Amino acid sequence: MKIFNVEQIRAMDAYTIAHEPIASIDLMERASQAFVRWFCNQYVNTRPIAIFCGKGNNGGDGLAIARILGACGYDVQVFIVEYTLNATDDFRHNYARLGNHLTPRRIHSENDLPKLGSKVVCIDALLGSGLSRPVEGLLSIVIQYLNELPNRLVSVDIASGLYTDQSNGPDDVIIKPKYTVTFQLPKLAFLLPQNAEYVGEWHVVDIGLSTRYITDTVTTYFFTDKFEAEKRIKPRQKFSHKGTYGHAVIIAGSYGKMGAAVLSGKACLRSGAGLLTMHVPTCGYEITQISVPEAMTTVDEAEKYISKLPDLASATAIGIGPGIGQEPATVKALEKVLEQAKVPVIVDADALNILSTNRHLLYKLPQNTILTPHPKEFQRLAGESSNEYERLEKAQAFAAKYKAIICLKGANTAVILPNGEVHFNSTGNPGMATGGTGDVLTGIITSLLAQKYDPADAAILGVYQHGLAGDRAAEARGQTALIASDVIEHLGW
Repeated sequence: MKIFNVEQIRAMDAYTIAHEPIASIDLMERASQAFVRWFCNQYVNTRPIAIFCGKGNNGGDGLAIARILGACGYDVQVFIVEYTLNATDDFRHNYARLGNHLTPRRIHSENDLPKLGSKVVCIDALLGSGLSRPVEGLLSIVIQYLNELPNRLVSVDIASGLYTDQSNGPDDVIIKPKYTVTFQLPKLAFLLPQNAEYVGEWHVVDIGLSTRYITDTVTTYFFTDKFEAEKRIKPRQKFSHKGTYGHAVIIAGSYGKMGAAVLSGKACLRSGAGLLTMHVPTCGYEITQISVPEAMTTVDEAEKYISKLPDLASATAIGIGPGIGQEPATVKALEKVLEQAKVPVIVDADALNILSTNRHLLYKLPQNTILTPHPKEFQRLAGESSNEYERLEKAQAFAAKYKAIICLKGANTAVILPNGEVHFNSTGNPGMATGGTGDVLTGIITSLLAQKYDPADAAILGVYQHGLAGDRAAEARGQTALIASDVIEHLGW
């Protein structure tokens, strides 16, 4: 699913109006009906509704929503904020369509703000996606009033005051909704942690905008949903054998950190690799053989850390990093992997920290090496960022410079490709914020690489399946009780 910027969103509307063809007021009606369908599934018509409208097209949506909800039997009040003398044509048309059924109240000053009962559901239709400057004056007062209410708050398309595809200032006044119901496609703002309280739980409703425009328009941002993920899965063939599905090699573990190796190995096997060799320090031999009996194990000559490479001749993918520590001999082993690898490589955990302190190794990364940093690891690699938009730009620049693929872990993990594309993930939950889940991801992606998935597809699909397994695990265990092993046990293809 594509994610468009403000200009592309405007152009998508205009293209649909011109080529469907459909009048803009009728397209607004379609959007409002889609919003109401979602709303009626969420709230029964015994809940009173208060809709706060600006005087632009978002306010026009609010007026149409008010009329449609009223026809559905809801008790609706409409409040128009008089922050300007100007109103858009579609706002005026929808105001006229209210007729005698609803009489909006005008808010000219703070004294006009209503007193609402606690059961009233408030709908924010003040400002839309085209906002380009901070909210001031009367609108600012209304937004602060709505945020202070205990009532449920639902934003139409985007929370008023929130920029669609750039960072807000720290003092900007922005609606804090429980839900955001957006039109046709998600917006970049929804996917970045700094905006969490200004988005709430977001939902996309289809309003029939031009599929041709969406297909033909180029963007660098994407959202990986079920359809986008599953189309990347390679079906297994009847006459295949274990050799068909590759030989993964995972170099992992050190004294006290063998759990990371075990988790990555188990996840690799659960994700379909035909063969797995785990290379571990001597202290980890028995642990690995007992915990991951399906894997072959080679033993490093060092007792407590990785110092040498295993035989990589038959490998079809290499994963390195979980629990390996940062001993000088381990640094040299990582360097040799990067120099000698003739197959795809994924670098995680301690190996990422080695890269950040031995920056010359970044220039030895094989093309399309996959890096899987959490925010702190990425900060060590690329430097501090003032906000998530800047961090995303740094990740795009980093991926382009080193021709690497970055899985920037977190809610909506972003997979950044060397060509600048960013693929946000749709799966996963806060229960996965626990030790070892990153090692599981490393095992999954290593397995996909071993099976000859294109590195970009391996990263995008691996992140999706990792989050999906986490969602299944949370459903079974609850988020608080979830541990990394649960994610492995809920992997399913």
